[in-house]
Amino acid sequence: MRSLLAAVLLAAGAAAEDCSKLMSQARAAFDARRFERAAEALEKAKAGCPNAGDLLISLGQTRFLLGDQPAAEAAFREAISRNPKNTAALYHLGRLYYHQQRYPEAIATFQKVVAIEPGHYRAHDNLGLCFDAVQQDAQALRHFFRALDLVVKDHPQYDWAHANLADFFLKREQYEKAFQLAAEAAQRNPQSARNAFLTGKSLTKLNKPEVSLRWLEQAVKLDPAHTEALYLLSQTYRKLGRTEDAARMLERFRQASKPAGK
Repeated sequence: MRSLLAAVLLAAGAAAEDCSKLMSQARAAFDARRFERAAEALEKAKAGCPNAGDLLISLGQTRFLLGDQPAAEAAFREAISRNPKNTAALYHLGRLYYHQQRYPEAIATFQKVVAIEPGHYRAHDNLGLCFDAVQQDAQALRHFFRALDLVVKDHPQYDWAHANLADFFLKREQYEKAFQLAAEAAQRNPQSARNAFLTGKSLTKLNKPEVSLRWLEQAVKLDPAHTEALYLLSQTYRKLGRTEDAARMLERFRQASKPAGK
């Protein structure tokens, strides 16, 4: 019995060591953006690793980055089948559905997340996006505001809830609300071109082109290929009578808008 137990423990230790090596290889390949190699290591590790749920989430994310969305969905679903309360797997599956514009399925999946984990601010934020997409404004606002309540103090680094709600209000021509939220998002994450753009766009809608310039210029500085910011900056320069700057920025917009390889 002792020799059998020792053999079992030895085999388990060897399997764990192999799993650890494969996971290290996968992490190194992922960090080097060698996603195909990372996926291969994760597939090999899947059978023998004890914490297969987390591994499957990593595999799904890697498959998504490789453009294989069906394989990504399969990995997330397998993780959920092993543990139906795996909120990380449910969240990533919901994000995949949202990306694919499968909004009813995304809503149902994110609702499972917040039922299990009511304080999951990212899921509430994404529910706001989903309900916005299906034009259910009251539900969208309920979840956006819940996300804001959850992040305002405890997650000061999370800027997406403010930015997403700013975009929501911009589309509904509530520009003062949009500006306040976008400015808060930019304060939380000043390195986000989107946050700077939303702040600048809100100010242009409030007929404050001079003030909007620094925000739009910052957006373009952070992301030189941000086509919306380039175009709006060109229009703002033109409105202020800076025709040469407007023409220069419009040309940059045209170049950035060209399909890759052309």
